[in-house]
Amino acid sequence: MESYEALRRAINKVGAKNVAAKMKLSAALVYKWCEAPAVDAHGEASGSRNPLDRIAQVYQLTGDDALVGWLCRRARGFLVKNPTPNVNVDAGVLAATQAMVKEFSDVLEAVSESVTNGEGVDETEAGRIRKEWEELKCLSESFVVACETGRFDGRTE
Repeated sequence: MESYEALRRAINKVGAKNVAAKMKLSAALVYKWCEAPAVDAHGEASGSRNPLDRIAQVYQLTGDDALVGWLCRRARGFLVKNPTPNVNVDAGVLAATQAMVKEFSDVLEAVSESVTNGEGVDETEAGRIRKEWEELKCLSESFVVACETGRFDGRTE
């Protein structure tokens, strides 16, 4: 899906005029965001770029995941980056599954230690829980991608 299509889908739910009014923009600009960009004689997109394209460009220029992470949190989610395709290519399905179970155990350990100290979860403990959780999500995504790409051929090791 292209950025203008994503914007069109979202904006159509509430109406371009409504979005424009609440953002104090012209309706014409909001409608323009929802259109495919014009292409010049050299095949390059021309005209004003929509907000999604601008955010993507800032990300490409900075490489800072915090930008995308912030947006994910605004949508009540979290950024989980896709794994590098060649990570753990030689790992068997059993080894990968065991690694996921260990990461899950690390998450449970972090939670248990925080709860058993009797004072609730402080900021440092919450940070450790978040770190372990993010590692588990990344490892789990790596496992799913490996399955989807046929990297596990039935061998157990």
